[in-house]
Amino acid sequence: AGGLVQTVRAVGSVSRVLQGLRPGDRVGVRGPCGSSWPVAEAQGKDLLIVAGGIGLAPLRPVLRHVLRHRDRFDRVHLLYGTRTPLDILFRSELEKWQLDAAIDVRITVDRARPGWNGYVGVVPRLLEHCEFDPGNALAMVCGPEIMMRFTELALARAGMDTAQIFISMERNMQCAIGHCGHCQYGPHFVCKDGPVFRMSEVASIFEAQEN
Repeated sequence: AGGLVQTVRAVGSVSRVLQGLRPGDRVGVRGPCGSSWPVAEAQGKDLLIVAGGIGLAPLRPVLRHVLRHRDRFDRVHLLYGTRTPLDILFRSELEKWQLDAAIDVRITVDRARPGWNGYVGVVPRLLEHCEFDPGNALAMVCGPEIMMRFTELALARAGMDTAQIFISMERNMQCAIGHCGHCQYGPHFVCKDGPVFRMSEVASIFEAQEN
């Protein structure tokens, strides 16, 4: 049987305890809950996977699925941005994916360091280097909300319908059943209705936050 892989970033009391676990320790897992990435809907289309910072972690299972079933998808682009080269997640996997050329991997950083020869700048700018058919493409985006908003604008300028853009929202969740309201996003609860939303469903909320 296969194992269950989790990526945990130590930022609070619970996540620090999780990072301190040792082989043989026991934890309880509830889920999966909520919505998921539309991998079936992406089949037969160009696929753009756009991640910012730790937003690559929720998209990693999609990338692994795509690589296992590469013949089901047309052109596949992974566009990933971090603050500095030191902040790049899953570095060994990214390097492997770049070498085998099954997908187009492009990485950008906000601030370069000595030895960095890649792109410098915001993630949406990487779209300028990608070949895809906006009429037959699907995008999956996860990262800071401002990055997701500008990615959506760049994709729209390229001709993509917002109904073909999917985003994963991150909100403070406590009850996980849509009762406490901590993760409410407009009329939606991220814990119950998300975390993955079709951009056409939440675009008005993004726009309202900017005004």
